[in-house]
Amino acid sequence: MTNTVIAIAVFVIAMAIIISEKIHRAAVAIAGAVVLLLTGVLDFEDSLEYIDFNTLGVLIGMMTFVGVVKESGLFQYLAVKSARLAKGDPWKIMVFFIIITAVLSALLDNVTTVLLIGPMTMTICAILGINPVPFFMTQILASNVGGTSTLIGDPPNIMIGSKAGLSFADFINYDTPPVIIILAAFILIFKFVYGKKILTTPEKMAEVMKLDENDEIKDKPLFIKSLVMIGFIVLGFFFHGALGVESSVIALTAAAIMLIIGKQNVEHVITGVEWPTILFFVGLFVVVGGLEKVGVITAIANWLTTVTGGNMFLTMILVVWVSAIVSSILDNIPFCAAMIPVILTMASTGLDVAPLWWALSLGACLGGNGTLIGASANVVLSSISTREGHPITFIDFTKVGFPMMLVSVAIACGYLMLRFHGV
Repeated sequence: MTNTVIAIAVFVIAMAIIISEKIHRAAVAIAGAVVLLLTGVLDFEDSLEYIDFNTLGVLIGMMTFVGVVKESGLFQYLAVKSARLAKGDPWKIMVFFIIITAVLSALLDNVTTVLLIGPMTMTICAILGINPVPFFMTQILASNVGGTSTLIGDPPNIMIGSKAGLSFADFINYDTPPVIIILAAFILIFKFVYGKKILTTPEKMAEVMKLDENDEIKDKPLFIKSLVMIGFIVLGFFFHGALGVESSVIALTAAAIMLIIGKQNVEHVITGVEWPTILFFVGLFVVVGGLEKVGVITAIANWLTTVTGGNMFLTMILVVWVSAIVSSILDNIPFCAAMIPVILTMASTGLDVAPLWWALSLGACLGGNGTLIGASANVVLSSISTREGHPITFIDFTKVGFPMMLVSVAIACGYLMLRFHGV
């Protein structure tokens, strides 16, 4: 009983401190893991068993890969090229940036995407003489939606794919269709919300047309290598299941190749990896492992099955909505880390839990749009906007983000019902 109390207390206290943001989340997670080791809830060998090294490998590999690619100027090139294709029209530029952000978030990761697109957005908005906040808002929402569509787009999907044995192709098959519908719905809504707020003059539109996307290419050989390698990465992830190779191996292979052929400062690239995020994952896996060790995860799975009477349809609806609401106020990574063992436990009883994996994926990833703290990309891009003199407050974000989150989850819920139950 004592170990159970300790494991629950560590998890609850860690989550409370993470939400408060008083202490860095990596420090909190590692401290929680250490407490479990010191109190004997877990021994060192146990803790290693609960760490998902495949997820860590994908994250480290993709972060390293992007660290090399960004030195080519590829992302800035795409931003300027889009602005010119839009003829400097603010609304068309917004649509292009929404699509670019969503696609890049699906292939890379959404935090990296907004870090690269944000400054260029600021530059173009300054030329046009318009408020960048609507652009940042739409990019934040698009990054979380786009990241939902693939195995590597959002950390929860990496975790789910690793533990459930789902491939890149599986995510394309199940998550991408609703994401396309949601993005189309978002663009339509944004037209009504922001269409008349982002007006400029013909003279300023002409200024945008004077920009040359080729000037943004900082390293032409690296630019070409990056495009080729991105193509190979997509193919690698798509066929990794058929090849019998873990997704982490694909990501780390791509990182290793780019470190060699990219001819960049390797120490600089490796230093640029978000190691605090990696440590956060390590500690979090151990903290959630403590709950699993003492039987709390099994108890939650049994409760969930009892509440829904074992009805998979009701369980799926419950999971998608609870995932979305909780993930809008709590980082979706710890929530998924706690829910994955629950679903695995339900699967061990003989239930077909396939619909639950997609309910968790869609709910947790889309839920990140609910509030400013729902996803890391939200905090990163809002910080850029605030630093440039255009603050995005928690309330301002929630007024737009929460309704849009509800719309997206409603679409996802309808999709899941049609896909798995034909109702």
